[in-house]
Amino acid sequence: MTVRELELKAARGRLLALDMVYRAASGHIGGSFSAMDILTELYNEVMCVDPAKPRDPERDRFVMSKGHCTPALYAVLALRGYFPEKDLELFRSIKGHMSGHPDMVHVPGVDMSTGSLGQGLAAAGGMALAGKLDGRSYRVYALMGDGEIEEGEIWEAAMAAHKYRLDNLCGIVDVNGLQIDGATADVMPSEPLDAKFAAFGWHVIKADGHDFGSLRAAFTEAAATKGAPSVILAKTTKGKGVSFMENNAGWHGKAPDAGQYEQGRAELASAVKKLEEVE
Repeated sequence: MTVRELELKAARGRLLALDMVYRAASGHIGGSFSAMDILTELYNEVMCVDPAKPRDPERDRFVMSKGHCTPALYAVLALRGYFPEKDLELFRSIKGHMSGHPDMVHVPGVDMSTGSLGQGLAAAGGMALAGKLDGRSYRVYALMGDGEIEEGEIWEAAMAAHKYRLDNLCGIVDVNGLQIDGATADVMPSEPLDAKFAAFGWHVIKADGHDFGSLRAAFTEAAATKGAPSVILAKTTKGKGVSFMENNAGWHGKAPDAGQYEQGRAELASAVKKLEEVE
């Protein structure tokens, strides 16, 4: 896909995500918007997957470790063809199966049920180790939040991935600098992330999480790395795409009211229209 096509996919994904959260009057929009470009690149350019065969044993795997960001994951899966966009209307509804956290039992394309922060990298590492033991060629990707990596299990999993030389494992950290209680630098400083992951034996790659060229180069470098797991530190903007949500920790986990929804949707729809008009 061209960069413009990917940008258009991501812009449409943000519209779907906003609709989902507003309709449900619940959900995590800030981190979903910051991760949307990363997921769009993964599912459309990087991972070897087939929506018609979501349980193919040879498929690449993805674990949404920051499991509250289903508005991004479900939107990307729908746009990729795993299920009809209409299913998104059931997001966080008692009448449906599109729960607020990833559900591998009921939602096609979800490889791991997550929600308790800090556990996703360990699960992804287990998948990667199983692939090594079974002689399979698939790769495993895990997306973490930069607030989430305050959890100790992340670093236990990082140690294990290095020990078992899981070069088929790629972690991605959504470095938007904010978490539910404010700036990560104030809540529990985690920088320098590059030096910390390097000290745990990981190959570290930095990328612009909203630039598809930068993301593509980062994933290509990760796939070419042998003998060690890779981590991509993707610098992003929380709430990306809606002016009053950007870099605002208050939009970590709340739904917009009617006026905010109208303004946000107008901004996102304008971005989609501009990309559609580009030849």
